[in-house]
Amino acid sequence: MTTTTLDAARVTTQANVYFDGKCVSHAVTLADGTKKSVGVVLPSQLTFNTGAPEIMECVAGSCEYKLAGTSEWKQSRPGDRFSIPANSSFDIRVTEPYHYICHFG
Repeated sequence: MTTTTLDAARVTTQANVYFDGKCVSHAVTLADGTKKSVGVVLPSQLTFNTGAPEIMECVAGSCEYKLAGTSEWKQSRPGDRFSIPANSSFDIRVTEPYHYICHFG
């Protein structure tokens, strides 16, 4: 099931802009202190690094992703999630805007 709203949240109004504007996100903190980011990746092929474990949830659009150490590209569509371990990376290919929530774990 796709997350459509995040209730009782504090949103940082200044956007995080990465890769010359190809990825734009906003930091969100829920009432219980849980941190997330909500954003969009525009058509491109990028590599993201992780510090903490992450779960990427597609809320609109789609992408293909490949986790570090693997050779297989996998599809992510609305409602799909994929996990990235801490201190790792993933490649992402986007042909249409990919709207996401990043759940930090």
